[in-house]
Amino acid sequence: MELPPEERAKKAKEICFDLLAARPRAAEELRQTLQRKGFDSDTVETLLGKLDRAGLVNDAEFAEAWVRDRHANQGLSRTALVAELRRKGVDDEIATQAAEEVDREAEEQRARELVRKRLRSLGNVDEQTTIRRLLGFLARKGYPQGLAYTVIRDELREFGAESSMLDDVPVD
Repeated sequence: MELPPEERAKKAKEICFDLLAARPRAAEELRQTLQRKGFDSDTVETLLGKLDRAGLVNDAEFAEAWVRDRHANQGLSRTALVAELRRKGVDDEIATQAAEEVDREAEEQRARELVRKRLRSLGNVDEQTTIRRLLGFLARKGYPQGLAYTVIRDELREFGAESSMLDDVPVD
């Protein structure tokens, strides 16, 4: 059953509002969802234009929020963040600019936090296995190999110093 144009537009608007209520979305995400649900391109583009003019869809704001959230909560590197934003349909320039919010220092600090946390959960494995696992872990988060090696080397040295210092503490 084909809906009249007004009903079709109303239904598309409801779908977008439901999606936007859950979290901010890129315009392309909304476009793809509406197209998958069978809405024609005129309805989709008209609605997206209205949402844009109303300030409800803004790819730059979406990208900035996405970068902040995914870097803080998932520990993703700038490279991984740009790749995710591109997959969401955000323009390359907007994605790159948003990812620049995470500077090299913040990226390195987050990598260190991730390595420290992972080191505590690795248990009793040899150093080579530990290094291999940590390198793979950081690689999956998008960290460059040079940074990963540096952070892992430093954190292993620190972790080793802490554990050997604990060996000298007398136990009652």
